[in-house]
Amino acid sequence: MTSRVPARWCWGLLLALLLAACATPPRSAPPGVQSWNGRMALTVEGRGSESFSAGFELQGAPEAGELTLTNPLGGTVAVLAWAPGTATLRANGRTREFPSLDALAQEATGAPIPVASLFDWLAGKATPVPGWQPDLSQLAQGRLHATRTDPPPPADLRLVLEKQ
Repeated sequence: MTSRVPARWCWGLLLALLLAACATPPRSAPPGVQSWNGRMALTVEGRGSESFSAGFELQGAPEAGELTLTNPLGGTVAVLAWAPGTATLRANGRTREFPSLDALAQEATGAPIPVASLFDWLAGKATPVPGWQPDLSQLAQGRLHATRTDPPPPADLRLVLEKQ
């Protein structure tokens, strides 16, 4: 009589290995480089509300940095990268150039989100951005909320940070 326990253990181990292979470990930024990751949700009011949500990793500074957007399974959807004089979007196996970080963010998310200001907001500084109102009251709990009223249509941006 043969035992089925070893076969079950093998299948369990195989499943655990497959799940571990799908996990993406958090990446750490080099010393001195700002870095945040978590989930982002953007809702733009209009004829029908348009919404965008993704995992994100923001690294760098307003002058030069990178914003990686991921799907719920951790796969990279898009990488927004900027430096003085250049702004690029890498998505769907293509790289496209844009005249500014604002134009790049508009293309990637469907709304002109103030990516450069996110660095200050996430660091706890309510740097003013025309048309945007950041709410940093829950930043200690890992939440940032910002609303845009001008130009229309209104937009609502929410970030939930992962604990590091």
